[in-house]
This record gives sequence, C-alpha cells and structure tokens, in this order.
Amino acid sequence: MEGGWVLSGNGSVTAIDLFCGAGGLAHGLQQAGVDVVAGIDIDPDCAFPFTHNNSAEFLLRDIRTVNGDELEQLWGKTGSPRLLAGCAPCQPFSTLRKSSKTNRDSKWDLLGEFGRLVSETKPEFITMENVPGLVRTEIFGRFLSSLTNNGYTVDHRIAYLPDYGLPQHRKRLVLLASRIGDINVPSGTHTPAQYVTVEEAIRSVPPIKHGERSHIDPMHRTQALSDMNLKRIRASKPGGTWRDWPESLQLECHKRDTGKYYASVYGRMSWNSPSPTITTQFYNYGTGRFGHPEQDRSISLREGAILQGFPVDYAFTRSKESYPINRIGRLIGNAVPPVLGRVIGERILSTI
Repeated sequence: MEGGWVLSGNGSVTAIDLFCGAGGLAHGLQQAGVDVVAGIDIDPDCAFPFTHNNSAEFLLRDIRTVNGDELEQLWGKTGSPRLLAGCAPCQPFSTLRKSSKTNRDSKWDLLGEFGRLVSETKPEFITMENVPGLVRTEIFGRFLSSLTNNGYTVDHRIAYLPDYGLPQHRKRLVLLASRIGDINVPSGTHTPAQYVTVEEAIRSVPPIKHGERSHIDPMHRTQALSDMNLKRIRASKPGGTWRDWPESLQLECHKRDTGKYYASVYGRMSWNSPSPTITTQFYNYGTGRFGHPEQDRSISLREGAILQGFPVDYAFTRSKESYPINRIGRLIGNAVPPVLGRVIGERILSTI
C-alpha cells in the first residue's frame, strides 16, 4: 500500500486509452510502468497494431456508445488508481481547418464524450493530448470546467516535443488532471543542443529506391515518384525548398504570387535537425518536406514511424498483409508519440 492506494498486480496505475489509434500513447504508458488494460477506437485498422504491440484489449467501438459501467468493468476491482487517457480526433481543431463550420463538425463533440465518461467514472487521473488550437475553443473551456467541477486539479501546456526527445518538430496540447493531489505536465528533458536529429533517428535504416519495399522489413516501403518528381527531388537541397529548382521544374502554382507562401512542400529533410511534423501523408513527397535527406525518394513508412517515436520493430500489420500505404500512413500520422505517453506515465506514477 502506498499513499493510501493498493497498486495493481504489477505495482502500477490501471489505464484505459480512449481514441487509442495504433497504440502510441498506450505503448509509452506501458514503457513507464502503467498497466494499460484496454484501448477503444472506431477504426478497425487499429486493432492489430494496438493488441500486437501492447498487452491490452482492443474494443472496436464508437465512444458515443460507451458508458461508465463498461469502463469500470475494464478497469476491474484492483483497488489501484485509475487513469483515463485519450486523444479525441483533432481535425476539427487543426490550424488547417479555419472555416467557421469547424464547431459543427461531426467530431466536434468527441471531447464532450470524453468529459461525459470522466463524470460517470471519476478516475483518479486524466490525461489528454491534442492539437494546440484546441486550447482556444469553447469546447475545451467546457471540458476544463467539467474537470474542476468533478474535483480535479488540472494542468495543461503546449509542449514542444523535441524537448522530450522526439526527433520531430511537433507541438501538442498536453493535459494532466488528478483527484488525489496536485499534478503538473512535466517540463522537457532535452535542451536544444540535445535535440534528437533525423540523422540519429533514421541514418541506420538501409537504403532503398523510390517505389521499393525492403525484403527484410515490409514497413520499409516508399511511394513511387513520377519522372517529374524524381527530377524535382534530385534538384532539392536538404532543408531547402522548391525555390532551389530550375524554373522548368516548378509548378504553375509556385509561379503565382500566392505560391511563395507554400515553401514547405516538395522539400528534403535535413540530417542535422528534427524532422518536420509527421502528418498522415508523410509518405508523399509533394505534401511537405518529406524527401529523404540524401536518397532520391520520400521517407518510408518505417522511417516515418521512427520519427513519430515508435520502436523500430513496432508492427502495424500482420506480416502477410499488404495494406495500402495510405492506410498505414494515416495510422502513423494520427498516432500519439510513445515518448509523450512515457513521460506522462512517469509523472503520474511519481505522484502516487
């Protein structure tokens, strides 16, 4: 017994991961020593990577149909502190979606559903990760008020993930809440001089050509380039832009006045800094600075997963399956980086 709590069988907090995706948050929590017992998601593609890489049950459910009694059954009667974790789909709050229709998006109410389950179960700990733009919305304000009204101490911040060791320029809103004492979101563990670079993360991944797939690791596969895009990537400099190309390779949209504002597409990564933010289309050379620093191709699915913080052997499909590259790319781009789950889990366990 510790701090008035009987810890679960493995001496841990017991967690449920809502909107669990491919299991990035759960994997990090388990690395910290948190006992993740279940993940819930509406996407069937998440079932295999979540259960294969994490010792937890997967429920294919719409969170709107889940109730507090079901969560209590999943937690079980261990007597240990409970954690409810989740990252509601972020598309409604993305900076890429600036329309006034944002608040009418069908996914807009999912954070409210998270709040409903908190009110129904009142677990000892809550954590949430999402896009920074959420912090300016009314729905987030209502979520915070709900936590306070339910007796939680709450802390949240916009975290810059290279500060935590992720080799990627990524900012996320991170929230921690506790009903058993003060808690705060941990500050970073890395200074700018210690940031993990693209070179440190993926230099050792074997070279392949565009459109190829490794015989050793089926996840190390790349999107084929058109003849024109092959010429473009060969003209691209690490960390540069399409402005480095000769005019004959530039797109018509680049030549218009508005084109100058889109310098981050059709570029190569730089070896000596963290990567750009890994999106759901990181495998596509034309959707960002996703060109390999020196090989004439976009980064592979495996390289994208590594830059998102997944272990090099994290499996997203069964070995004999061959999902379309866009489906696996979506799972990786939407994932919570495991490193974030680990530091959150460590902070929660340190308060028990």
